[in-house]
Amino acid sequence: MKTKDFYYELPEELIAQHPLKNREESRLLILDKKTGSIEHKKFKDIVYYLNPGDCLVLNDTRVIPARLFGSRVGKEEKIEFLLLKNIEGSKWEVLVKPGRKVKPGVKIVFGEGLLIAEVLSIQEDGTRIVKFIYEGIFQEILDKLGEMPLPPYIKEKLEDKERYQTVYSKKEGSAAAPTAGLHFTKELLRDIEKKGVNLAFLTLHVGLGTFRPVKVDNIEEHHMHSEYYEVSEETANIINSSRENGGRIIAVGTTSTRTLETVATEDGKIEAKKGWTDIFIYPGYKFKAIDGLITNFHLPESTLLMLVSALAGRENILNAYKIAVENKYRFFSFGDAMFIK
Repeated sequence: MKTKDFYYELPEELIAQHPLKNREESRLLILDKKTGSIEHKKFKDIVYYLNPGDCLVLNDTRVIPARLFGSRVGKEEKIEFLLLKNIEGSKWEVLVKPGRKVKPGVKIVFGEGLLIAEVLSIQEDGTRIVKFIYEGIFQEILDKLGEMPLPPYIKEKLEDKERYQTVYSKKEGSAAAPTAGLHFTKELLRDIEKKGVNLAFLTLHVGLGTFRPVKVDNIEEHHMHSEYYEVSEETANIINSSRENGGRIIAVGTTSTRTLETVATEDGKIEAKKGWTDIFIYPGYKFKAIDGLITNFHLPESTLLMLVSALAGRENILNAYKIAVENKYRFFSFGDAMFIK
């Protein structure tokens, strides 16, 4: 299977540059994965498509202000860091721009010395392993110096940082938001629970794996970046009992999907686990854990487009995207949503 099999034409003006004022007013394209049929709704209508006993699985990760700007000691320049994942203690994996000046042994200063990064090594993919030197609490320093790491296709400044967080975000550690969850309000989640739908929360800290472009022609040669996940005993029990009682398991977002498929046994039972996953889901994959998926519209030729194609069929997805473009849906992180049922 070729990367170009997942290409589609997208006019630039359909890339959403800012979130809607009201989260749940986004549009919702409903795609039936068996028939390929399509309906057009508002996101708040999702409640009518969920049945009592179903289980909605949400990723409660919280985005950290992972973008830092600094310089080498005594130099007039701007070097950008994007924190990808915490390895241990003050050691992090980071993406650096421009990278050519940042070699092992180099120190980068942020906030007039409030934070210093020493480069320890360069990875095969060009990312750096760095050690941060600071006094006090790292998260507080990051809150003071860091910026929200919005994707490169968003050119406008985000006025309210909380709009790049889900309303249920809890555990800090992501370099990007699990964007399918951005459409939910607390009121909508209450309405969903009132209907008898079970809510289950897991954590996957979104790193580079989600955004890394596929640079190979044959998709099977693409290697995913690993990301940290946690599935608690409570969450595993909620999901498993929902399934045993005949409910559907509906993942909110590709991050929840990848986590569930990582921890599911062959017969679809969810195990409580924590660890790192580099699972890559593309057509031909047999889903063990999920029955449906709420997701945003993804970039052409991306691993996320391949994942949704694995669930609903490539032709169904590309047809749905064509119709979404014709109907001027908003695309990507701050865009509209799709429910694959």
